Amino acid sequence: MLPSKTLTGLHSWSSVRRWTLFGTLACVAVSVAFNATIFGDLGEAALRRSIVSAVVLPILLGAPLFLYMSLRMRGLAITNLRLGLVARTDSLTACLNRGAFTSKVSTILAQNPGSTGGALLMIDADNFKAINDQFGHNAGDEALTVIARSIRTILRAGDLVGRMGGEEFGVYLPDVDQKNAEAIAERIRRSVNLAVFAPEGQQRPLSVSIGGVVFEGEASFAELFRIADQRLYGAKQAGRNRFAMVHADDHPAIVLKRSA
Repeated sequence: MLPSKTLTGLHSWSSVRRWTLFGTLACVAVSVAFNATIFGDLGEAALRRSIVSAVVLPILLGAPLFLYMSLRMRGLAITNLRLGLVARTDSLTACLNRGAFTSKVSTILAQNPGSTGGALLMIDADNFKAINDQFGHNAGDEALTVIARSIRTILRAGDLVGRMGGEEFGVYLPDVDQKNAEAIAERIRRSVNLAVFAPEGQQRPLSVSIGGVVFEGEASFAELFRIADQRLYGAKQAGRNRFAMVHADDHPAIVLKRSA
C-alpha cells in the first residue's frame, strides 16, 4: 500500500500530470542509456535508429500507462481520504466522533506540553429527553444537528468540536485564557438559545449547559475531561442554560450527583 502522503499528493490533477510526465521521462532516460550501451558498437546510423526507438516507444507505451496508473492512484487517494473522514466523523452532526476528538486533543496536548494552554468545554443539551418524548427521536436528531451547527458558528479556526455521545459535545479551544474561554462559552450558549428549532411547526427553545476547564502548560485529556465534566453537571444542578468555568489549578476535588 502506498504511504498516506503519496496518496494525498495524488489527490490533485497537477500530481497526476507530474507523475505521468516524470515517469515517462524516466523510462525514456533508462531506455536511451540502455540502447546507447548495448548498441554503441553497431555504428552511428544503427545507434541513431536505436536511440530514436528508445525515445519513441517509452512515450507511446509509457505515457498512457503512467497516466492510467496515476488516475487509479488518484481515485485511491480520494477514496482513502473519504473513508478516513467517515471513520472520524459523527454521521448525524458532522462533528468529530468521540474517538477522533479524544485522539486529536490528546495528540495536541502531548506534542505541545509547553504551550500557552487552552480550554476544554463539555456541552450538554438541556431537557433533551423531553424533546424525544414529546416529538419523537427524529426531532431529537434534528435538535442535535441544530445545536452542533450553533456551536460551530462560534468557534475559531483551529478549534475542535466533537460529539461525545448522546446529547453531549466537547470543544477544545487552544491558546485561550479563562476570560476568552468564558466569552466563547457564553457565545455558544446564546447561539443555541437563538437557534430556530420548530418540530411539527411548533417553535421550541433550545438551551445547553456548559462546563469548562482552563489550563496552562502540561495537561492530560483525562484530567481535563474529568474537571470539565464535573463543572458541566454543576451547571445543570445550578439551573441549566448556563456555563461554569474553572482553572485547572483552582479546581477543588468534588463529586456531583448527575441529573438528567
